Order: sequence, then C-alpha cells, then structure tokens
Amino acid sequence: MGTSSQTSSAVLPLHASPVAEPTTVSGVYRAAARLLAKRGLYQGDFVPDVFDREMCIPHAFRPMSIVAALKCATTGDPHRTALIVDDAIAVLALRLEVDGEGPLYGGIFDLEAHIDSWGDNEGRTTESAVAVLESAADANEVSA
Repeated sequence: MGTSSQTSSAVLPLHASPVAEPTTVSGVYRAAARLLAKRGLYQGDFVPDVFDREMCIPHAFRPMSIVAALKCATTGDPHRTALIVDDAIAVLALRLEVDGEGPLYGGIFDLEAHIDSWGDNEGRTTESAVAVLESAADANEVSA
C-alpha cells in the first residue's frame, strides 16, 4: 500500500513547483535576467499585443518588460505579483536613475513605472537589462 502522496497523479507545472520559485530578492533578479535573455526585452508595455488581438502565444512566452520579467520569474505570469516581487521592484527602482533622478514616489505602481521608464529608454537593449539585473543580484547578495 502506498501513501496518498505516492499515489497522487497530480503533476505541478514547473513554474508552480515550490522548488522552481525564487526565495530571495537576488534569486528573483537572476531568474528574471535568464527570462529576459531567453525571451528578449520588450519596450512600451509588459508584453506585446497584451489584448491578444494578433498573437495567440501565452504572455509568459513573449518578449517582456523588466517588471513583467520580475513577475513572471516568480509567479509564472507577467501580470501577477507576489510580495517578493514587490520587494525586488522596490530595491531595483532605487538603484536606477532616469534622466538623473530616482523614483518620484514610493508606491508600487510608481516604482514599476520608474523601472519601465528606464527599460523604455531609446537604445536600451536586452543585454543592458540583463546586466542591470545581474548586477542588482550581486549587490543584493553582498548587502544581505
């Protein structure tokens, strides 16, 4: 006789597995950097064709903004958030400057908008976004 956990036929998708979910802010940065390196940086919104008028590819498999990559790396969905994502967004927003200034306000939507403004700068590349996330991960590990 097996126990109920041995006979269970439910299989969790990888993004829903507790082992796959980053548990530290630096882990969120590294996972988001891998996601951006694989999918590409998208400027202008979280993902292209957000209302699915022209594309039928799931949002998690499209190019995405930095904020969307942070959310997707943790929740598997570029639109859904978690507390650790909000922490990562807050720390990253304070590291970035747009036109020589940090974020204007401290609300989560303002911090997200600040990061999006940095990522939407003309000439910003996927490589520079990945580099900023890797550097933020390294800095966060040193300060922790």
